Amino acid sequence: MKVRLLIIIGAFLLTAACGGDEAGDTTLLPAEELTNACPVDGCKITITSVEREGDELKITWDPNFAPEFAKNHIHLYWDTYSAQQVSANAESEYGVEQGNWLPTDAGPTLLTEGAVSVSMRDDSTMLCVTAADFDHVVLDPDLVQCFDVSDSL
Repeated sequence: MKVRLLIIIGAFLLTAACGGDEAGDTTLLPAEELTNACPVDGCKITITSVEREGDELKITWDPNFAPEFAKNHIHLYWDTYSAQQVSANAESEYGVEQGNWLPTDAGPTLLTEGAVSVSMRDDSTMLCVTAADFDHVVLDPDLVQCFDVSDSL
């Protein structure tokens, strides 16, 4: 009797955990739901548009991962620096002087400020993005996208 009761309770819990069969049930996550982990081909960010907003730029991007500041996130920077320079290990790993960047998990839009403010660009017209880990170490300095913003300046 106890075994049968345990089987019935187990079946009920399994059915409840799977979301049942009611119409409109949305218990399961959609396949396109992103995680913070990098896909096999690496964490990539694609800048899709840039618009002038006051004295700054409104950047819209599409990462292939779910940025989270305390985990994998985005480093945004002017192309006066390389991806190696916008990494916390710039000097120790790459032997280059560390540059300036804006770490963020914002999205899908961000207004430039701080290190990526328009006032900080010198003569640069290219904004770049790459992914970094929780220690601000760039994950793959070859996975960078730079976007020409000269039409928005």
